[in-house]
Amino acid sequence: MNVRLFRPSVGEEELANIRAAFERSWIGLGPNVGEFETRWSEFIGCRSSIGLNSATAALHLALALFNFPEGKKVLVPALTFVSSATAALYNRLEPVFVDCNPETLGLDLDDLERKYSDDCVAIVPVHLAGHPVEMDRLMDFARAKGLKVVEDCAHTAGGAYKGRKLGTWGDIGCFSFEEKKCMTTGDGGMLCSDDEELVHPARAMRWIGIDKDTWKRNAAYTDATLNARHWYYEVALLGYKYNMNDLAAGIGLAQLQKLPTFNEQRLSAIKRYLDGMSELRHITPLLPYDLSGESTYHVFGARCEQRDELMVFLKERGIATGLHYMPLTLHPLFSPWVSDVPQAMDVYDRIMTLPLFSAITNDEVDYVISALREFDANM
Repeated sequence: MNVRLFRPSVGEEELANIRAAFERSWIGLGPNVGEFETRWSEFIGCRSSIGLNSATAALHLALALFNFPEGKKVLVPALTFVSSATAALYNRLEPVFVDCNPETLGLDLDDLERKYSDDCVAIVPVHLAGHPVEMDRLMDFARAKGLKVVEDCAHTAGGAYKGRKLGTWGDIGCFSFEEKKCMTTGDGGMLCSDDEELVHPARAMRWIGIDKDTWKRNAAYTDATLNARHWYYEVALLGYKYNMNDLAAGIGLAQLQKLPTFNEQRLSAIKRYLDGMSELRHITPLLPYDLSGESTYHVFGARCEQRDELMVFLKERGIATGLHYMPLTLHPLFSPWVSDVPQAMDVYDRIMTLPLFSAITNDEVDYVISALREFDANM
């Protein structure tokens, strides 16, 4: 048997939405994007959502919206994907790397408080693999210090913490719809907030700084009261080519309807993994997975002292594995900002990712568990 690490679940509903965009002959930034933004806002319970081509773009624009002075500092997890930190660099800010909680792998809030200085202006908490950071405690600290909070929700979609949707705790939430995530648009992202005035400039920033998108200009052309200057637009701020398109949004609209089922299927697979791994002596689950249904997980993984040997063992049996993620302080790009993150360095050599996707079968999960048991028994 061959078991993939990730696999998107797409079908006829997504194809139907793509076909409709083809028939409308509008596949760029158009009505699907607007509808997806509205539906997403309703889903997570926020006032404003802005569709983008990636969560990386969302993180970049989120920090840009605050217009922080150059050289100020942003508190970022040491254990995350690079985009959480490059967002600071894009805005000429400095990342301050915070160690991870050894159990949840999210921000160590004690180290966060130690790493804070008067030059810090923002925090980018990452709900690693979908497991929530303690957002109530983090927000109390942020408000006391006057820090802005940009939630990196790239690994979760629909998850909550203490009854409140992730992405709505901070000033801005950023989501990913890349192909391996809880739901997909192929590539794509969303920037969300309850502060509509704060995030409104991002609508122009995502589209080269243009203050109204092409679809709306085209629709206005049919208004008989307008003169021939329907084409007119102004660029008043520096923008980027970060917009979502109608093909991606069409996929997203179909995926959003399926997302609750996807999350239930992932959780069912995680429960099966945990049951099957319960008696292993040397291999343990990556996280303290929440089985209540409040958390939504992008990644299932394990910890093992012989991690590399286990990965080779599983590969030989057709089971794909991976690593999410290596400490950012190990990347040459971030060498000017290296800080002491002993817990992230300690777990780095022992953590790994195992197959998880909404359509994974019981037979596939059981096959992985059987291989884990065989390796564990021979350690």
